[in-house]
Formats: sequence, structure tokens, C-alpha cells
Amino acid sequence: MNAPDPLDHPDVARAGEAAATETLVRAYVRDLAIPVPAPGEELVLDFPAAGVRLRVPVRHRSATGWHRFGEPYLAGGGPAAAGVALVAAVVVRETAARAGLPAHRVSDATSRVLDSARRVTAHLAGRRAEGPDTPVDTAAFPDAQPLSGTASSPPASAAPGTGSPPSTSVAPGAARPPVTDAFLRAEQALLLGHPFHPAPKSREEASAGELAAYSPELRGSFPLHWFAAAPGVVTGESADGHDPAELCRRIAPAGLGLPDGWTPVPAHPWQAREVMRRPAVAALVEAGLLRPLGPAGPDWHPTSSVRTVYRADTEVMLKLSLGMRITNSRRENLRGELRLGVRAARLLAAGPAAWLRAEHPAFGILRDFAWVAVGGAGAGDAETGFETAVRDNPFRGGAGGALCVAGLLAERTGPGDGSPPRHRALLSAAVERAARAHGLSVAAASALWLAHYLDVLAVPLIRLQARYGVALEPHHQNTLVALDADGLPRAGWYRDSQGYYVAASRAGELERLVPGLTDGVALVFDDAFVDERVAYYLGIGNLLGVVGAFGALGLAAEEDLLRVLRAALERLRAAEPGAKGLLGLLLDAPVLRCKGNHLTCVDGRDELAGDVHSQSVYIDLPNPLPEVQR
Repeated sequence: MNAPDPLDHPDVARAGEAAATETLVRAYVRDLAIPVPAPGEELVLDFPAAGVRLRVPVRHRSATGWHRFGEPYLAGGGPAAAGVALVAAVVVRETAARAGLPAHRVSDATSRVLDSARRVTAHLAGRRAEGPDTPVDTAAFPDAQPLSGTASSPPASAAPGTGSPPSTSVAPGAARPPVTDAFLRAEQALLLGHPFHPAPKSREEASAGELAAYSPELRGSFPLHWFAAAPGVVTGESADGHDPAELCRRIAPAGLGLPDGWTPVPAHPWQAREVMRRPAVAALVEAGLLRPLGPAGPDWHPTSSVRTVYRADTEVMLKLSLGMRITNSRRENLRGELRLGVRAARLLAAGPAAWLRAEHPAFGILRDFAWVAVGGAGAGDAETGFETAVRDNPFRGGAGGALCVAGLLAERTGPGDGSPPRHRALLSAAVERAARAHGLSVAAASALWLAHYLDVLAVPLIRLQARYGVALEPHHQNTLVALDADGLPRAGWYRDSQGYYVAASRAGELERLVPGLTDGVALVFDDAFVDERVAYYLGIGNLLGVVGAFGALGLAAEEDLLRVLRAALERLRAAEPGAKGLLGLLLDAPVLRCKGNHLTCVDGRDELAGDVHSQSVYIDLPNPLPEVQR
């Protein structure tokens, strides 16, 4: 369509509402399998439960579901935009009515959609205030940077707490210094959020002032809140057998005034306030075994997940517990998940890491190699809210050039005068650079970019599963790539040990490799289930998602890129018999099992709680790959 993109509307509130409404409609039509007409036509949506009909202009129709829409309006009510409040109310009510859900589900889900819309508007307002074209795209295209962060890389010696830089916290609303760290810029780029989630930026229970400090999209930063824990109160483990309490001491700032033998324990500042209300924590404080010390030390920066924090000068990242409900879930670490991370690190060190380095030296896995928590006598293994995972940070000082894939694809809006941004996403800038460097059209450069991406990221992941039966959840937020000077992918990483699967057929040999590997953790699953989940996370969420982003950004025809993807997967199927089940699904299955984010949200499920088979609502999504002409 030639009409101006609603994302670029001069009124930031209008642009934010348009972004939130478009994402909601996109999630709704995917989950309910509603056909989308051709660009230039209108999608007509009927909502019998509310007696409402909406008309939605179609800007782009996607073979992978990444449609672009204009602002919906009421049929028969004139061309004025319906607004996110009305659209959310009728969409959620209709969904709940079809599923037979109680009324409170409608209120809860609608509230989250509207909270997310407010957050998106705040993010856009913050970026527009920085001025036009603030992203330093060239920082993502280094002339040469070493690859780091391979699967078995042990942490380097820690940066001491003494001599740490001072806090760089900025008061809400004040001008923030420009961010030149390319890794951090990509983590901060997800202004609109997940393209298929109805409430991607919902962060209830926190004030606007708190979110200014805690939100990556607002370039927030904050010092950690520290507690002093008595001997015997701290628990945890590490993959190499070292005391996790020592890791805490190595990253803690100087001057905390710890009693001899006590351990400094970090917490997210929001979480630090909340845990004090919990009886188990209050009992520890009352008994003199736990002392709140307050905020201290240099600022850490929230990454795209909000709860994982980063410092460019520190050897590790920390995945903190955060009880705030973000999208569908409260983001508190469970001890079973933390143990899974340590088991995964031990498994990688026992063979797969060396195999990856030899076969795919441009690919690495960031380990959640240790964890620490606070517990009390008689508390057993119950979580207290202090559970923290310790993750590799091979990107200190800009090393590696890693960029979160979700941030690479994330849409930008115009500067506020109604014009579009120079590049709709960092991916657009990368493809433009590749086209210039190789003398190609933008469409041809897109195909070349995708081929490189598959080589550095998808092929290693699929071969790891084929060789060892170890599968991961590589959605866009959990995958990283580095770009070369031409803008093409040259290296890839996976992060987050919460998403590990071992195929049951391979569990025995892996147990022999790492005795006790599967004891007490949810790690082994039927082969067919593992293939189904990887087909979702890697196939739908990642690979088809990348193809969809190219189409939505206007860089290339999705059909052409689907042919590139199919050809690469067919070559891999011929070379890797162990990947037959997964690749058979991706290449031949008419439908693939897909998480229905909209249905899961309206149903009120917490995706991090309960059995892995029932944490989310799954749907059958049409698979475009079988229809691609070879």
C-alpha cells in the first residue's frame, strides 16, 4: 500500500496504538486461522459476542503469517481508527466466548493488552526524544572481530569489585548518553515486542518510574540490590565444581561491609523489595541470617528478557529472578531450571562442545554454568525469590560482535514528523550494505544473507540434535549473530539453558557420557515430541520468522526466500540421517504444531509453570515449505 505507515504517525500515542493493534490482530488471525486477503484489500472481522464488525486494511500479506495491517475501523462507522481499547475488548471477548472461558479471563487479558500498548507508546516516545536515526548501524559491521563464546569456554578470571566504574543511573526523563555497545543496542531494540503476541510489552505491577530504570527499551540501567547471607544459608552449584558463593564475591562491589564468612547475594531491585514480604525471607532476616544491604556498585543493563542483566566489563551475565508478570509469566527462576543449566554445561563439556568447535567453529553456546540462591533451615528446596543463574559473557569490551536476532529484526518507527526511519530495522541496514558490497539487488542480497544465516546458526543446531540427540529452543530472543563488514552473518550463538531437550532414544548414551545427567531434572522427552518442539522453535519461530521479517520489511519476496530455506534443509536431510524426523516435519508436514500466543494469553496460562506439555495452548499452523517449488 502507498498510504503512510501508521507506525510513523507524528502523534506518538497514535503510532503506539497502531503498533499494539496491528500486533494484536496479527496474533488473533494466526491463532484462529483466519484467511487474510491481498494487499490493498480489507480484512473483515466479525465479533458476534460483542455485535461488532471491524474492517482492517491489509498492507502486506505474508506466507509465514507476518502480515502488515493498517488501523482497524468500525464497519459502517466512518474511517476513524477504532483504537486499541475497543479492538482489544472485542477480540479478547470473542476469543473467550469461543473457548467458553469465564469473564475474569476477559478482564485480565484485556488489561494486559492495554498495559502493553501503553508501554509501546512510552518506548516510542523515548526513542523519538533521542532524535532521528540515533542507532549507530555501523557498530554492527566491524571490519574484523574475533569469534568468542564457544560452548565450552570457561569464564575468565573475574573483574574485581574494587575499581568498578561508578553508577551511571539517569533520572527518569533525563537525557541518556548514547549507547555505542552494539550488543546492548540490539538488546534494547525490541520497542514493539514479539510480532505474534497480543501483549508483548505487558509489565504489570511496576510503576512508570520503575520501568524507566528496568526497561531495556528505555535504555534503563541500575545497580544491583545486595544482601548479606550467613554461612549455611547460601546454596547453589556450578558446572566446574567451584563454590558459586565465590562467584558472587568476585562480582560484588567493594565496601559492602560483609561479616567474615558471609556471602554477598545479588537481587533485582524490584525483586529485593518484593521478597521481603515473603514469610521465608522475613524469617531469615528476623533470625539474623540475612541482611539487606541496599543498592551498591556500578549499573547493570537489562537485556531483551528484562531479567537478565549485562555489564560490558564483567565476565558474566546474571539471569535474576523477577516476580513481575511479563507477557504471560512471572519470571522467577525455578531451581529445577537452574540445575538443568548446570547439567547442560557439564554435558557440553563432555563432548558436544569439542565437536561443535571442530565442525562449526563459527557457532557457540552460552552456558548458564552456575547458580546461587538463599534458603533457610527447614525450607527444603523451595524457591525464595533469590535464585540467580550465572551466564557466560564472552562479549566484554565489544568482543564477538553478537547481536540478538530479535533486535536485528525489530521494526523501528519514524522520527515523529510522519516520515519513515532511514532503515526500518537493523536487518534492512545489513542487507543494504551487503547489496552494495556484492553488487546485488536488495532481493538477491536478502537471499545471500539468509544462506549465511542458515550456515552459522540453523545447520549447527540441527546437526547437534542429529549427532547427540540434544535439542534447544532457538527462538529469536535466544539466538545471536555477528555480522561481517559486508553485513552478512559470520557467527552465531545460542543462549538460555531453560530450553534443553534430550531425545529419549539418545538418553542412555548421554547418561554414560555424564553419569547422573538426567537425575531430578526434566530433560528427557520422546523423540517425536522433541522434533515437534524444535520444529516450532527453530522452524516456525526462527527460520520462518526470519523469512517473514524480510517480507514485512519489504526486502524480498517470501516465496524466493522459502526456496532458499527449502534447498538448504533438503541438502541437510541428505547429509544427516539423524535429523530425518525433524527435517521430515519441516519439509513435508502440511501443518506444524505452533504455540498460540493469543490463545495462551486469553486462557491465562503461565508458560513457565506446570508440565512442559501443557504450559501453552498449541495450534496447527499451515506449513509453507511443502508448497515451495523446487
